[in-house]
Amino acid sequence: MNTEKLNLRGTVIFCALFTLFVSLFFQVPTASAIPSYARQTGFPCKSCHMTPPELTALGRAFKLNGYTMTGKPTVTSKGSGNQGGLNLLESFPLSVLFDTAFTSLKSPQPGTQNGSFQFPEDASLFLAGAWATHVGSFIQVTYDAQSDHFSWDNSDVRYANSTKLFGKDMTYGITLNNNPTVQDLWNSTPAWGYPWVGSNWAPTPMAASLIDGGLAMDVGGVGAYTMLANHLYLEGTVYRSMHIGAAQPFTGLEATNTIRGVAPYWRVAWQQTMKNNYLEVGTYGMHTKFTPGTVGITPSNFRDSYTDWAVDFQDDITIPKLHGDILSLRGTYIRENSSLDLTGFENDSLVPHHLNTVRLNAEYHFGDRVSATMGWFNIDGTTDPVVFGPAPIIGSANGDPKNAGYIGNVSWWPVQNISLTFQYTGYTRFNGGSTSYDDPGGLGRNATQNNTMYLLARFVF
Repeated sequence: MNTEKLNLRGTVIFCALFTLFVSLFFQVPTASAIPSYARQTGFPCKSCHMTPPELTALGRAFKLNGYTMTGKPTVTSKGSGNQGGLNLLESFPLSVLFDTAFTSLKSPQPGTQNGSFQFPEDASLFLAGAWATHVGSFIQVTYDAQSDHFSWDNSDVRYANSTKLFGKDMTYGITLNNNPTVQDLWNSTPAWGYPWVGSNWAPTPMAASLIDGGLAMDVGGVGAYTMLANHLYLEGTVYRSMHIGAAQPFTGLEATNTIRGVAPYWRVAWQQTMKNNYLEVGTYGMHTKFTPGTVGITPSNFRDSYTDWAVDFQDDITIPKLHGDILSLRGTYIRENSSLDLTGFENDSLVPHHLNTVRLNAEYHFGDRVSATMGWFNIDGTTDPVVFGPAPIIGSANGDPKNAGYIGNVSWWPVQNISLTFQYTGYTRFNGGSTSYDDPGGLGRNATQNNTMYLLARFVF
């Protein structure tokens, strides 16, 4: 590479970081590529992913169309009249993910070993591919070393088809999934948003909105979606509680978050490609009512209700002069308004609450082998010592949900199905404070003591 190109690449990286930090002044989780999709389509992983789990235009189209595109031989039989057809993959769509990781905190938690090595940290089995002509899936079952058992993980089963509307292409479908936003096509919403990976034991902020992973794998939903003219995406999904491991019919006596009725989720997004620039802007949200501890009528007849609404963007800029390197800018803002009538009545806490979450990140893709990402996050909202109570390490001495910090990540793919990652998470505020945040007596832990170094080796086959 000549000096001019090196200077240009350095300038682009600087501009990416500068753009990110300018954005901050204006206050504007794990998965990977699945080789069973590559076996089904005949395409390499990089055709659908810039770097996993980030989708390219082809990757978004593959998901939108129900994971059903094929490029390899299938077992096929045409249907006619009262005779059913058949379209099965010749190879069963299974994949395996294996993670091994090392985690170290800036200061160890009292009485614990720091610098823990996990082999494995977790391992996943995927049923991911076409089931029939218009039906496909992304289904994940994961073994977690912390709990030493397998459990159901992110899942999305789709029916998809296409037609014409006013002379324009229209793709439409049905999604069955267990995590709001897991069905999304973009990497700016919670399920597939940055950070892509993280330690399973390092301390994390206690405050988070419901749509930001609060219902993951604890609900079941059915929804309908459409993409009009490859620009406008519309989706509506309704969810019910689906507490895994609970006896059926469900009483709710051991659960704090049991949905009352149904919880509607909505998604609207617009995507546009302009020369070497791809832009998506959108909004999403969810309204949920809970009856903690029961599914019946409580003596007070109170409910806890949450309304989450959010805006997001994703901007992918391809740089032809730098061998097609890609600069990605992404962000989301989530506002949660809640009325904790039941929780407030039973605990004498504040009833109306709000929570604001902002995440921004800038990522530079050096081809499809190396990526470098810098992200920033900020969470703040209503102070309540009942909802955000004191506890060693994970609690809040003042009931303030304020958290802020940064996440830096460098990932290397020596081959497309193996990745090596270094990630550092730094906190400027943690659970409401920068110093002694967890102890009302003022002798507690500082936010920066939770700064986390995380090393990950991921193998997918």
